[in-house]
Amino acid sequence: MRLLASSLLALACASASLTASAQSAGVKTMDGILVDAKGMTVYTFDKDTANSGKSVCNGPCAKLWPPVAPMGMPAAPYSTVTRDDGSAQLAYQGKPLYLYEADKKPGERTGDNFKDIWHVVKP
Repeated sequence: MRLLASSLLALACASASLTASAQSAGVKTMDGILVDAKGMTVYTFDKDTANSGKSVCNGPCAKLWPPVAPMGMPAAPYSTVTRDDGSAQLAYQGKPLYLYEADKKPGERTGDNFKDIWHVVKP
């Protein structure tokens, strides 16, 4: 019984820690996916390489898929990458994060699986 109670406590602490680090990064989990502070769905791009420290979505791509800016100092599993223009972009598990211009209301996920290379983030 004690082992079960301590396991549940450890799980609750880990969950609270992930939630706290997400909120300090400027994103949160809602309905099983990451969203920004306004509730807009957050995406990753398959052409980005995890832990490369950069985004390959620049220029016209970044107009359609705006990068998520970090809010404060993110903690693992969040980090930042440096964009070609020198600005910082929030990353999750080393993958840069984006919004989708066509999503107009919080909770919309119209960019999920777009061209089979854009995906919602499920932490």
